Amino acid sequence: MMLQRSISMLSACKTSSPPKFHIPFTRNHSLLILTTWSFTTRGNSYSPNSNKFRTFGTAAAIADDRKRSDADTFFAEESVSWASLGVSDGISRALSNVGLHRPSLVQAVCIPSILSGTDVVVAAETGSGKTHGYLIPLIDKLCRMSDVSESDLDDQKLKKHRQLSLVLCPNVMLCEQVVRMANSLCGDTGEPLLKVAAICGRQGLPFKEPDIIVSTPVALLNYLYATDTEQCRRADFIHGVKYVVFDEADLLLCGSFQNQVIRLINMLRFDEKQLSRTRSADSCEQDLNSDALKVTDTEDEDYPRTDSNAKEDEDTDENSNFENTETKSGFTNRKDWRRVRKIYERSKQYIFVAATLPVNGKKTAGGVLKRMFPDANWVSGNYLHCHNPRLEQRWIEVTTDSQVDALINAVNDGLNSSVDSSSGIVRTMVFANTVEAVEAVAKILMGAGVECSRFHSDVSPEERTRNLVGFQQKGGVFVCTDAASRGLDIPHVSHVIQAEFASSAVDFLHRVGRTARAGQPGLVTSLYTEANHELVSAVRQAEKLGLTMEKAFSRKRSFRNKLKKRAGFSKSSNAPSIHSGVPA
Repeated sequence: MMLQRSISMLSACKTSSPPKFHIPFTRNHSLLILTTWSFTTRGNSYSPNSNKFRTFGTAAAIADDRKRSDADTFFAEESVSWASLGVSDGISRALSNVGLHRPSLVQAVCIPSILSGTDVVVAAETGSGKTHGYLIPLIDKLCRMSDVSESDLDDQKLKKHRQLSLVLCPNVMLCEQVVRMANSLCGDTGEPLLKVAAICGRQGLPFKEPDIIVSTPVALLNYLYATDTEQCRRADFIHGVKYVVFDEADLLLCGSFQNQVIRLINMLRFDEKQLSRTRSADSCEQDLNSDALKVTDTEDEDYPRTDSNAKEDEDTDENSNFENTETKSGFTNRKDWRRVRKIYERSKQYIFVAATLPVNGKKTAGGVLKRMFPDANWVSGNYLHCHNPRLEQRWIEVTTDSQVDALINAVNDGLNSSVDSSSGIVRTMVFANTVEAVEAVAKILMGAGVECSRFHSDVSPEERTRNLVGFQQKGGVFVCTDAASRGLDIPHVSHVIQAEFASSAVDFLHRVGRTARAGQPGLVTSLYTEANHELVSAVRQAEKLGLTMEKAFSRKRSFRNKLKKRAGFSKSSNAPSIHSGVPA
């Protein structure tokens, strides 16, 4: 009876040419793709649409993929090596030393594109190797630059020409994961190839002059403003950043992160303009036919404007060291220079990475990127927003009376499975939608004799880290909210269970993406109620037809409205609410 009462918390609960461009990762064409990308340049000869293709998966194509081995849907052809992608020998050896002997399909396309210097948007399914896909070319660029600088420049000039990579992530745990992955690439001496530092919370840099900084947007702004009242560090820092990565870009460009991220982008783009203005002031005429990428200033007017963004422009302009160059360049009105100056020379590279990138609507992440970076190259995975052929899915419709038994049976089935027979460790992740629901599920499982750990925002950071490390090392059952569904790379998760069905198709894709990663198989068991029926039907229909789930993305608001209406009807009928009966 206690278990049945506890389960009540589970029961109720494009533009004309959209920018989802697809580079087909078929095995017969991978070498042709690499050749095509190798000719991409930053000059005027580059056509923004020349290497962008929009295609949709078909049932026939996915059925054909299912006939292949699991590795064939993840790795590039055997003939494609790190060296063939333009990666240096030293980094190729470092990759082999950590077991990365071959690039994945996504890496085989995005690495040459990033090495070419263009802005890149990498939209590919979870577990496809996106993190190494941007870390490898950035480390390669910085290592090459470091070798040249140390041999040709003295200490003073070396400090002036030091280049920095900035990686922005939505949370601290993802920042720490990126740092670990970058530090795992070591040279012949056993030391990491580059200095990688994380800025999390309010602490500063752990050491001087890192090559790669990984941070959350808020922590970086605190570092630049709260700890730099005299603004000496800010200008040097922004000027030194040459490569900027936005990991989980769809999350960073929307919602609570948007203001901070757009503010940082405006700061970086303003620095590019200042540098371009200085160069043009020194030279009497501009070579418009040079190989450097030029961008029109009209795109500034397409930025999502907020009060903080406007204030940042004013602050940066007031503290600029280039106020007098207005007159030299022929501009008399400082405020209007953005509109007067039609083009400027690019000096930074922007890379956006996401496993889900909705493009339906101007306010979606894809719509924002299309306006802000219209010339970026888009690299799209074969299974972006699609069903993963390595994934087995089980769908169980439940009621209030049957949900507890279905949950316990699903967990026990996962623990008794032998999917990860290589290590003998079985890892099961159980998702719920709220903190209260996670606590209720954990109590239900422990009452049934199933040991589990919890992961949600009310758990202290130290305990979250401890639980996550324990799950990675020892396996078991990990009960969590969607905070664990994005970015975290937990190897060999054999089973994902949705105790509560995801509230949107985007959340569903991130949850199921915790398993069947890096060429491995996986199992997902989804428990759903009548309230989830329409979203479940849309997801299953897309899976059945081999189509993307993009249409389900735009239904999120309507689904929520229907849930609210049903919740209101339930309350009027004195039915138990979603949080009633949740243990304290």
